[in-house]
Amino acid sequence: MARLTARFWIDAYLARLRLQDIPGFVVAHGDDTGGAVLVKLNTLDGKAQVFQRSFDLASGARVWVTLAEGNEAEVDAAIARQRGFDPDIWVVEVEDRAGRHLLDADGLSG
Repeated sequence: MARLTARFWIDAYLARLRLQDIPGFVVAHGDDTGGAVLVKLNTLDGKAQVFQRSFDLASGARVWVTLAEGNEAEVDAAIARQRGFDPDIWVVEVEDRAGRHLLDADGLSG
């Protein structure tokens, strides 16, 4: 099975967000082909969550899990730590007061 490049996935994700009128921005450009992706959900009330893709050993599926959540400054610090370990990480920031990120939608969830 062919694997999508990180850049292709990011472009498709941003397009899906635009279709739902959800603002999304690349705030850190990682490696175009193999960079990992973090998605920060900013609810514009001082709170945020950051999601990362993880491998579920029980099912064998790739799933989105919460890496950090809470005050936006704490979430930003967690992202900075991850970027310190791996500078090839992409970071996409999604801004939505209702907390929509679409990571659980078909084609993005697994």
